[in-house]
Amino acid sequence: MRTVPRGLYAVTDPTLLPEDRLIPAVEAALQGGTVLVQYRDKAAGEVDRRRRAESLLSLCRNYHVPLLINDDLDLAQRIDADGVHLGQSDGRVDEARHRLGDQALVGRTCHDRLDLAREAADQGADYLAFGRFFPSVTKPEAPAATPDILTEAQTLNRPTSAIGGITLENAALLIAHGADLLAVIGGLFATDDVAARARAFDQLFHASPDRSS
Repeated sequence: MRTVPRGLYAVTDPTLLPEDRLIPAVEAALQGGTVLVQYRDKAAGEVDRRRRAESLLSLCRNYHVPLLINDDLDLAQRIDADGVHLGQSDGRVDEARHRLGDQALVGRTCHDRLDLAREAADQGADYLAFGRFFPSVTKPEAPAATPDILTEAQTLNRPTSAIGGITLENAALLIAHGADLLAVIGGLFATDDVAARARAFDQLFHASPDRSS
């Protein structure tokens, strides 16, 4: 398994980031200290998604930051992305590992359930994603999770990612409970200065000790 960086995890959204804004906004996030990027687009057709994913991959490689593809193992394999993020209905973690190789980063959505996280860890997931933690425009119907799940998941010895309604005002709470990654969409990209917002998130991690050290 690969080492998962600790910090801001930028997740794209086609509504907030139409194609003409996608690359400039993600580059601004990278300039601000983003450590991981996920291409998430459930609306575009196959050709458009591949073109945008390839553009993002080229950009992320320039910044030496991994690009993961959301929910689409085929696309991740096709463009040789750095990994994939799998929902509960997107197949097994070990199958993704077999297809993408040992060097790939594979994350798994675990909602608010430690049993799903344990299963993902047993299959070799590199990180375990929990949430939503707060009201979310992107994930309004996702099961609500409490920060305690992040603390409980530390027994599984896998990095944890938090998602769902994360802002600068509530992010520190999640980090304090053990979140290694903050997966942020609107709280990052629904702003006029993405780089400054990314830097502000990044500073929260520097202000909090790394529990793995």
